[in-house]
Amino acid sequence: MAIHYKQDTYALALEQAGLLRAGKLQQLDIEHLAEEIESVGKSERRALVSQLASLLAHLLKWDHQPERRSRSWRLTIQDAQTKANRLLKDSPA
Repeated sequence: MAIHYKQDTYALALEQAGLLRAGKLQQLDIEHLAEEIESVGKSERRALVSQLASLLAHLLKWDHQPERRSRSWRLTIQDAQTKANRLLKDSPA
C-alpha cells in the first residue's frame, strides 16, 4: 500500500528506508525522499543555530550583567553548550 507523503511523513520515511535496504530502488518516491532528506538537514542546522544563539545571549548576559548572575543562568549556559556540542558531534559538517 502506497503511503501519501502529506498524510504520514514518518510512515513514508520508514517505507522508503525499507525499500532502500531491500534494493528496490525503482519503487522509491525519489522526489519526496529528496525533500525529506533536505528537510532533515535544515532542521538539524536550525537546531544548532538556536542552541548557539541561546548560548551567546546567555554568555553576553553573564558578562554584562554580573550582578544578576544566578545558578539558573549557569545551568542554562551549560545546557546550551551540551546541546550544541551534541548537535556538532552528530553532524560535524
